[in-house]
This record gives sequence, C-alpha cells and structure tokens, in this order.
Amino acid sequence: MKSNVWARRRARRALVQAVYQWQMSESDVVRIEADFLADGALEKADVEFFRELLRATVADPDSLDDLLTPLLDRKLKELDQIELAVLRLGALELKTRIDVPYRVVISEYVELAKTFGAEEGHKFVNGVLDKLALTLRPLETASERV
Repeated sequence: MKSNVWARRRARRALVQAVYQWQMSESDVVRIEADFLADGALEKADVEFFRELLRATVADPDSLDDLLTPLLDRKLKELDQIELAVLRLGALELKTRIDVPYRVVISEYVELAKTFGAEEGHKFVNGVLDKLALTLRPLETASERV
C-alpha cells in the first residue's frame, strides 16, 4: 500500500508537468507520454494512473472547466497555467477516482500547487477543490463534516 501512495504521488507530479506542457503547446498526448517515459520522469511512478488521468484531461478539458468555472473568482483564461493544470487534474480525480478519498486528492494537488505554482496559488487551489468536493462527493464530505 505504501509504495502505491508514493507511485501515485510521483505520477501526479509528472501529470501536472505533462498537462501544463499540453496546455502550452497542444502537443500530441502520445508524444508527451513518450517524452515523460523516456526522460525518467515516470520512474517508480504509477504509469497506468498517469496515462489514465493525462488522456482523460486532454480528451475533454471543457467538461473539467465547466465544473471549475462556477467556483472561480476570475475568468478561466486569467488563471495561471500551472493553477489551471492542477485544478483540472484535481477536478478529474474528484470526479472519476472515487477510490481516492477527497481529502487525499485535495491535499496532493495543494502540495503540487505549492511546488509548481505561484506563492499563494495553493490557497486558491485549496478553496476551489474544497468547494468542488462538496458538489462531486456530497456523501463523503457530509460524513466528515458532521
């Protein structure tokens, strides 16, 4: 179990970088995957998890943006590209990976926002993902907030 946690953490770290790269260049997702595999960024990472989330994010970013937009205090196009990548991935994981507790999802992406984002960006990411969890995981969040 412990190795899975670290493998997922490494995958999420690479995912933020891969989605950011895709947002900036709109490169082919297969090429991005190949580059990350070749340069060792996915060594000891959960590669299947990486592939699944990267492909889902790139396949339909608009549906993720639709989830996020009502929760933002600014226009989507005004977001920092790192924050956008982190929020898209967090939204996707909250929406589709119910096997991962919502608190874990939020914590992981807040940490990644601290690592890669602007100085106070993690607070913004935390607020947005916390609100999104209330919508996407109402039973889970209600049971913890009692």
